Amino acid sequence: MSTSKHFNAICAVTIIITLLITVLFINAPKLGLEAREKSFGYEDRLFDTGKVHTIDIVMNDWEEFISQCEDEQYSSCTVLIDGEKFSNIGIRAKGNTSLSSVKAMNSQRYSFKLEFDQYEEGRSYYGLDKLCLNNLIQDNTMMKDYLVYQMMNEFGVDSPLSSYVYITVNGQDWGLYLAVEGVEDSFLVRNYGNDTGDLYKPDTLNFGAGRGAGKDFDFSKFELEDGEFKEKSEDREDSKDSDSQEESGENTGRTDNQAKENAPGRGDGNGRGQMMPGGDFGGFGGMPGGGFDFGDFSGMPGGGFGGDFSGDFGSFEEMPAGEFDLSDFEDGDFNFGDIFGGGGFDFGGFGGGFGGMGSDDVKLKYIDDNPSSYSNIFDSAKTDVTKADKKRLISALKSLSEYTDLEEVLNIDEVLRYFVVHNFVDNGDSYTGAMIHNYYLHEKDGKLSMIPWDYNLAYGTFMGGGASDSVNKDIDNPVSGSMTDRPMIQWIFSSDKYTEAYHEMFNEFYDEWIGSGKLSQFINDTENMIRPYVEKDPTKFCTVEEFDAGVEAIAQYTTLRGEAVRRQLDGDDTPVDTTELNIDAMGTMGGGFDFGGGKGPGEGSDDTEEDNNFPEGNIPEGFEGMEGNFPGGNFPGGFGG
Repeated sequence: MSTSKHFNAICAVTIIITLLITVLFINAPKLGLEAREKSFGYEDRLFDTGKVHTIDIVMNDWEEFISQCEDEQYSSCTVLIDGEKFSNIGIRAKGNTSLSSVKAMNSQRYSFKLEFDQYEEGRSYYGLDKLCLNNLIQDNTMMKDYLVYQMMNEFGVDSPLSSYVYITVNGQDWGLYLAVEGVEDSFLVRNYGNDTGDLYKPDTLNFGAGRGAGKDFDFSKFELEDGEFKEKSEDREDSKDSDSQEESGENTGRTDNQAKENAPGRGDGNGRGQMMPGGDFGGFGGMPGGGFDFGDFSGMPGGGFGGDFSGDFGSFEEMPAGEFDLSDFEDGDFNFGDIFGGGGFDFGGFGGGFGGMGSDDVKLKYIDDNPSSYSNIFDSAKTDVTKADKKRLISALKSLSEYTDLEEVLNIDEVLRYFVVHNFVDNGDSYTGAMIHNYYLHEKDGKLSMIPWDYNLAYGTFMGGGASDSVNKDIDNPVSGSMTDRPMIQWIFSSDKYTEAYHEMFNEFYDEWIGSGKLSQFINDTENMIRPYVEKDPTKFCTVEEFDAGVEAIAQYTTLRGEAVRRQLDGDDTPVDTTELNIDAMGTMGGGFDFGGGKGPGEGSDDTEEDNNFPEGNIPEGFEGMEGNFPGGNFPGGFGG
């Protein structure tokens, strides 16, 4: 009898405890007990940042694989990661215009993606499904991406893990790369648990070759109307009838009609975009010999370029009276090679950048309640999305655009932290920049957050504008174009409450990374760690001397930027002197060759024609004879991103 009583009591207590645990589990998110940061094992292995790791790629047909890299097709290989063997792994080249940029430079140093479960479902590297191997193009410092990912992660932003790897192929040196955790399944589970939410990579820009290649752009489909370039009326009707998409991997290729819908010059507020042409225009590597041919200039889009494209390019050295008038070229083809004959030219008026290309959905603006109006978001989904998921996201975008219920539709703290780091490093190749891409959008339970991606053109090295412009960039107005055009950051300044929280976090970031000297020391430690590998890297895009200059420049930039931010936070609008800073030394847009950019006349540049020569032996087809004819800061970088 006694035993029975005790047994019943034990059972009752067990049931109560079980019920309590169940209730806690069900209501965990509401109680702040949400399960996150699940550990797999790859975090402390490959992404141990205390050393340079090794990856040996073993392939019998490596040369054939390299020759077909622009197709971005998977091949099977064996990889040894820090000596541990993994067989039958999928490998392909990755990138967008960087693919054509590498080819244009007569290089084989492509970025790669390793997919551990490509040929064998469930296979992984200690839980990691996909690994990106970045070739560090446009980065003489070899650390632009790396620094940002480390700062983002330590500052509380869900960010991909990264570490340095030295790659060998069949035992032979290939080069120093940055290994980056793929923002896909493993990343989601690691950060958000099994209930991962939804992940998107919005983008309307499709340049150059590869899986994300854009279609050849037909300027003849546009006309000058009331001083603006607009899609011809008959094509507007045609474009309305086409909603099809072509799935093409990391970025979604568009049909011809959709390319027209997203073309430059359509203006704002119509849900359409300002997509730059792909195909022949992207990457410069595929340009026809003798220069690049814009085609029919009677339809040259103006709005998509932003800047000053109203009939005067600036000072063309070989053009009559230094002017380029669109009215002179209303018909037929305009070929730079024929006009300039190898002479130099100066784009001048492009200094302001492109001014915000990209569709309204990629800007994260509310358009209407129709999911088809957000094709550049939903067609780029990295997770399976339902009608309910789409409705929930659209509702969140509506609240965001109207600045209502922000606490319900945004991960306030994390988005603020994202923009603090993001705005510190001034990345123009991003959501706040001219192109409006290179970010991931995460949604869970109706709340949105931003995930960082691709910072190899940060620190003012995207298309230039001057060292002073970048170092002294206003942290409260960091957008290329109108702030109201980017609701995901504009909300911060919609009320004093959020602006003050943003400034408080910037103070926190400054104290942690700048005022303490932590970032300067981190740069120094990183340089010392990777230097031996840079020195023996046979495929790197820069010399050791250029690496040294790049590291010096990024260290100087971050110090000066920190000083400028400190002044802004203290209410001092005096700009920081950047006379001694050479931004170009960090590596700029355009791949291994420099079209201009960071250091303009009057800011440490002597404005000579020698500022931006193509590296010897790396002159792209169509630019022969034009070496040395790109004055610094006056040609907007190229399209090598």
